Amino acid sequence: MSHHTVTIKGNPVPLEGTLPEVGKPAPGFKATANDLSLFDFASLKGKTVVISSVMSLETSTCDTETRRFNTEASALGKDVAVLTLSMDLPFSQARWCGAAGIDRVTTVSDYNQADFGKKYGVLIAPLRLLARAVFVVDKAGVLRYAQLVPEVASEPDYDAVLEAVKAAK
Repeated sequence: MSHHTVTIKGNPVPLEGTLPEVGKPAPGFKATANDLSLFDFASLKGKTVVISSVMSLETSTCDTETRRFNTEASALGKDVAVLTLSMDLPFSQARWCGAAGIDRVTTVSDYNQADFGKKYGVLIAPLRLLARAVFVVDKAGVLRYAQLVPEVASEPDYDAVLEAVKAAK
């Protein structure tokens, strides 16, 4: 277990797991798709993948971030997949995506095993939520970019993420 933290409204909270190292193979993980089927990260091999972790799609910053990535995804092309992970139940994610018109971002839930949260070092264990972070994985499965947002109420640096995607393609 690593000893890194983020803040929630200025209050530090510990994260469980170890942040993956840029330049190394991205950790595989399994989560739950909106239809309750098993989502396996390995299914995206051969694509450049943006992985966005958020606390809950029901919060304003997470809503804004996911909508922004949905808009940006259209310009990134079909060889780029954009995933958003949260601890929201799959039913809630599906309802939110329908209401928000999200059609280019795939939402998956880490609620069951917290496999992603632990393997990517973003699990806020005491609250069983995910910290805000963005990762970019290239077509070969190598982590090319990692951004852990220090304050969960803040949005990520979108420009840096988009530059990392362009460099990874």
